[in-house]
Amino acid sequence: MSTGRPRRDRQLEEALTHGPSPLRLAEAFGLGDKTAMRYADSARALLEQAAEEQVR
Repeated sequence: MSTGRPRRDRQLEEALTHGPSPLRLAEAFGLGDKTAMRYADSARALLEQAAEEQVR
């Protein structure tokens, strides 16, 4: 396992827990704009997928 994996997991967990806000992620983890937006987009996609699965 790479050392970056736990950090990425924690960033995604933060986005899922507190909402997929790129600004919050950038501030909490010192991420650049593009990286924070990528994580927020991933969190949004996971949240949408979970919502769709609940409807089924």
